Amino acid sequence: MPVSAAPTPAAPLLTRRAMLQVGAALGGGLLVGFVGPGLAAEPEGSTARVSGFAPNAFIRIDPAGKVTLVMPQVEMGQGTYTSISMILAEELDAAWNQVAVEHAPPNDALYANPVFGLQATGNSNSIRAFWMPLRKAGAGTRAILVQAAASGWKVDPASCRTEASEVIHDSSGRRIGYGALTARAAGLKPPADPPLKDPKNFRLIGRSLRRLDTPEKVNGQAKYGIDAMPPGVKFATFAHSPVFGGRVGHVDDSRAKLVPGFRQVVVLDDLVAVVGDHMWAALQGLAALDISWIEGANAGVDTAQVRARLVAASRRVGVNAKNIGDVAKALEHDPIEVTYDVPFLAHAALEPMNCTVHVSGGGCEVWTGIQVVSRAQAIAAKVTGLPLDKVIVHNHLIGGGFGRRLEVDQVEKAVRIAQHVDSPVKVVWSREEDIQHDVYRPAWHDRLSATLKDGRIQGWHHVITGSSVLARWLPPAFVNGQDFDAVDCAQDMPYDIPNFRVDFVREEPPGVPTGFWRGVGPAHNVFVIESFIDELAHKAGADPVQFRLNMLGKAPRLQAALRLAADKSGWGTPLPPGCGRGVAVQPAFTSWIATVAEVAVDGDGNVTLRRMVCVVDTGIAVNPNTIVAQLQGGLVFGLTAALFGEITIDKGRVQQSNFHDYRMLRLNETPPIEVHVIRSGEMPGGIGEAGTTAAFAPLANAIFAATGKRLRRLPIDRDVLAGRKEA
Repeated sequence: MPVSAAPTPAAPLLTRRAMLQVGAALGGGLLVGFVGPGLAAEPEGSTARVSGFAPNAFIRIDPAGKVTLVMPQVEMGQGTYTSISMILAEELDAAWNQVAVEHAPPNDALYANPVFGLQATGNSNSIRAFWMPLRKAGAGTRAILVQAAASGWKVDPASCRTEASEVIHDSSGRRIGYGALTARAAGLKPPADPPLKDPKNFRLIGRSLRRLDTPEKVNGQAKYGIDAMPPGVKFATFAHSPVFGGRVGHVDDSRAKLVPGFRQVVVLDDLVAVVGDHMWAALQGLAALDISWIEGANAGVDTAQVRARLVAASRRVGVNAKNIGDVAKALEHDPIEVTYDVPFLAHAALEPMNCTVHVSGGGCEVWTGIQVVSRAQAIAAKVTGLPLDKVIVHNHLIGGGFGRRLEVDQVEKAVRIAQHVDSPVKVVWSREEDIQHDVYRPAWHDRLSATLKDGRIQGWHHVITGSSVLARWLPPAFVNGQDFDAVDCAQDMPYDIPNFRVDFVREEPPGVPTGFWRGVGPAHNVFVIESFIDELAHKAGADPVQFRLNMLGKAPRLQAALRLAADKSGWGTPLPPGCGRGVAVQPAFTSWIATVAEVAVDGDGNVTLRRMVCVVDTGIAVNPNTIVAQLQGGLVFGLTAALFGEITIDKGRVQQSNFHDYRMLRLNETPPIEVHVIRSGEMPGGIGEAGTTAAFAPLANAIFAATGKRLRRLPIDRDVLAGRKEA
């Protein structure tokens, strides 16, 4: 049951205003959008000719009253299509049963995420970024519909109200549907700053509505990228060099040509693809090839070498992310010093990487599911040499993104293959290629030092060493050697620490590509910080919950979440022998979360997950059901990584290849997960990745409580827990 938390002032999410504007009629209906920060008035090559502005989200109402919402963000299981639709429909007062959604086409000018400045879905910011712009878009649309009705009735607009896609004039009993008003409303201008609903009057926001995408996912009609089947499509799969950065040497395709359904082999400098009439022919044809590879400079890279480089680099002078007080002086006497390590991780999404492409007649058509649809269009244009307006991208539902589909390599490789095929070709990665040629979550090495005084932390120094994903993925955001994602949740810790310093040392692993992984920087930093906080609590002889509460005076929302998590989990009550509880808190993605894990550890080092309790203050809960589901799913994703997740490298090759050696948490291993959503009136926070971030530290702390063994490396090592080797 939701409980109330004392509201605290929240900093505005967007630093530049979004202005509402309205355009001309399109297709006999009303088209309304908003202009986001830094957007051009009219995008070059736009197919929607909108006078005087270029919105980055749209509401389309047809004369029959159907309300079509064009989604600026993509749906990959996080429920964003439903939540975004609820925000728009709430302020529009649209009838929920008349709402339909469409994928946005690639266009940064129209659909740029206000946080990124490009059309991207990630960082758990779909609702955070679009909360106010979408509310204003809906409210402005509603205002001009009221104006259009009032003008026709010759009454004061203030005497009218809206409900369920109708404008109503109570005193005369007249009412008119939105569809009937589109022609008249198209010539009107909305107010510059339309009044928004008081949250107490919300009809949709705050309700646990069923997701719009569920029915088609249940009946099989939902279309993912892998479901694209243009007429005449052929199938292809391929092999990369097993060594990072290796090249093709020689290919003998004589046996492959004997496979029924085989069509052709495409040999590129870095991969070999087989095209067939169906996927089985492509797979069998690929298996029949005799390929020799030129391994290249990375053939000697291994996990031990990568870690040694990180450890050595951590002694270098880093780039300072935050510095408060006199840390050097605070750490002069008896500092507590530790190091933590986390490994490379793969994404292993249920839907493997895939892309269907047809290059023909001076054009290129792409069918895929991707988090960066405008970048997909751009890479296809670059590979083919075509102008952007000759590249059509159809974006679909995504069967697992987790940050992997923030990359465009699936599109780039498919387009390169398709250039050698006369028909549309569906390029599907095998699970082995998907895991062994991922863009991996970076491995990290962390050095931490702290001192205690009167039961509180007096000094804190955290050196974070690892790859900079941001430097590659968004170079303009990588300023003076600082990667804000790498230090996320480390530089903005919620605790009151008078002497505090965080440094970042960039060290790229030789040959290993790194990228965003669900939870990004916080997934690593919250584990390290909250594990070390737990160590310090025990050094101080303090209860881990109370130790944290004593230093959270400036974070009342997090204090409230922690108190409730302790209460709901039965913190402090007796447990059977071999069992323990662990706690962690986080301010990640502007959601305040406290989590308690309860585990049992047997004499052989086997960990049983008994229970997870998670309390969240994420501000206004647009759809509480979605929040609960995302935290449950995120916790399972994070627990999986903590228990089993590790990509290791030998001789330049990834050693894991499928779910037998890169395993998932099974249903019978998954604990009961309780999620408690605190009622809040603050701006919405992010949720999609917050559960993953919350999983690692409470699990490790619970294992310590059960065994007395502190684990500073992931994944959890059962040999250490069983005493078969040292930590």
